[in-house]
Amino acid sequence: MLGRRRGGDGTPQAGGAAPGGEHRYQLREKLASIGDDFWIENGAGQRVYKVDGRALRIRETLKIKDMQGKEVAEIQEKLIAIRDTMDIARGGQTIATVKKALVTPLRGRFSVKVAGGADLDVQGNILAHDYKIEQGGREIAEVSKKWFRVRDSYGVDIQPGQDDALILAITVVVDQMMSDVG
Repeated sequence: MLGRRRGGDGTPQAGGAAPGGEHRYQLREKLASIGDDFWIENGAGQRVYKVDGRALRIRETLKIKDMQGKEVAEIQEKLIAIRDTMDIARGGQTIATVKKALVTPLRGRFSVKVAGGADLDVQGNILAHDYKIEQGGREIAEVSKKWFRVRDSYGVDIQPGQDDALILAITVVVDQMMSDVG
């Protein structure tokens, strides 16, 4: 059974030690559509976060809530941007901005500017859900289809000590941005 832990901001984070010490979650492909709700499950198949999709006027918005209904992240597409850009907020404050840096059929790259923290790089085979999230050249999360046999599912393995809700929000943003082009 997976336990609970707290992130650096005190936010409860679902998850527990998976093999290798990471925190593993399962998401479904192409379900991060605006207007649709879906669940993020832990490695044991238990629902741990609800992604509440809703269209608010011109902006596209997704809200990620924990099992108690507390919002742990809000994702909004920026209205005007040269490149595709989405913000991730918590408590009304932007905590990260994700920008599509380069996407080719076999490799992709996103940059994540983290408010008050070190920036992140997302790179790998984005379309195949086989990529890594790095901070300062050190892997902090891996996204892959290899851990789950469920069709159209992929996993997110997060290193201990990370903000799980933020990493999951980044993963949802990347999936959303890629579904807009794919």
